[in-house]
Amino acid sequence: MAADLLSIASSGARAAKAALDVTANNISNASSEGYVRRSVSVSELAANSVGSSPTSINLAGVRVTGVVRNADSFRQSEVRRTGADAARADAEVNGLENIESAVEQTGAYESIVNFEGALQQLLSDPTDTSLRASVMEQGRNLAETLNVASSSLDAVRDGLLFEAQDGVDNINLISSELAKVNLRLTRASDASSDQSSLLDRRDSLLQQLSDKVGISTSFGTNGVVSVKLGNASGPALVTGGTPATFSMSAAADGTLSFAVDGTAVTLSSGALAGKNQALSELSTTRGELDQIAANVVDVVNTAQANGVDLQGNAGQPLFSGTSAADIAMIATGSSALATAPAGSAANSRDSSNLSALQTALTTADPAGSMNSLLFDISSAVAGRSVTRDALTSVASTAKIALQTQAGVDLDHEAVNLVRFQQAFQASGRVMQVASDIFDSILSIR
Repeated sequence: MAADLLSIASSGARAAKAALDVTANNISNASSEGYVRRSVSVSELAANSVGSSPTSINLAGVRVTGVVRNADSFRQSEVRRTGADAARADAEVNGLENIESAVEQTGAYESIVNFEGALQQLLSDPTDTSLRASVMEQGRNLAETLNVASSSLDAVRDGLLFEAQDGVDNINLISSELAKVNLRLTRASDASSDQSSLLDRRDSLLQQLSDKVGISTSFGTNGVVSVKLGNASGPALVTGGTPATFSMSAAADGTLSFAVDGTAVTLSSGALAGKNQALSELSTTRGELDQIAANVVDVVNTAQANGVDLQGNAGQPLFSGTSAADIAMIATGSSALATAPAGSAANSRDSSNLSALQTALTTADPAGSMNSLLFDISSAVAGRSVTRDALTSVASTAKIALQTQAGVDLDHEAVNLVRFQQAFQASGRVMQVASDIFDSILSIR
């Protein structure tokens, strides 16, 4: 009996020590990113019963069956899904805010209004050199402001493309690392501490990957994960120990297309999808800005061609270019303004051609178009910000739910520390009792 008592107590001490080690590890990693709380799994160690004595006592102690990660695969999947949606919305809003700043802060709308205002003032005296010079200066400012707005959009586009390429590089790096973790998982012992660490690493990599691009996962034996882009029918990004190559290419307008091992794929969530949506919006904004610049050039130069300048010469173009990037004031002096109709003498005070220019600008309404462009961008930012905030809230709720279940609660671990310490001490006390009983038996004569 003493021998059985000793072995039972010894197994209890081993189990309590293992539980203490795991508890201490949980406490040490309470702040570690991606760490999942662990616990020791135990089961009764039953001795072989004798068939002829079915009523005999069958006691043999306890054994440690492994280390268990307190992870919920459904909650982890929800964190990845909601996080990918929130990352897409956040990347899109950030891009739209940069687009808004690029157009609005350059003062493009004000420059058009100032140019039209200078033309209105010139109507009072079309031969006044200072008023004519003001028109030329405002025209030059208009062209330069549109140039700056175009350059600012270029900077936003380049920044988004750089971030997108960095995201693609990170996706390939994470995929490669996931494949290595898969290979190591195939060699790890079931329910071991090493396997738990690898599973933590696997889940952390999956979380990082889902922030970049929406993914679908499936898990095999030993925790090996297969990753597909988008849903379960999407192209495989990681299969066992083999990662695929994810790539992107940019079109002339800056929009992106993606591929996995050369096969085209469409992204619907993740930061990369958000950046591509922002680039698409930027392309639209640039097209509208270029159209405004082209309209200004066409309207002004057409009016110039229909009149004569202050010297009585046929009017020449004031602007060159076909877009916001290349619009420029090419007239060199205020006398180049063709305010009088064709056939008028030099220094004519007839401002009918100037009036025709104003009428044409009113019809084309570049200021109204610019105002609409700014309004559309601002509305998009406001609307998408509401969506982003809602998705971020949903993602935060999912993370809290996972953290509650899988995170380390120091108060709970402190209770476990005391409980397992007492269990270890109790097992030690039982071993002492077993030793005393054995000594007593030996001392009997």
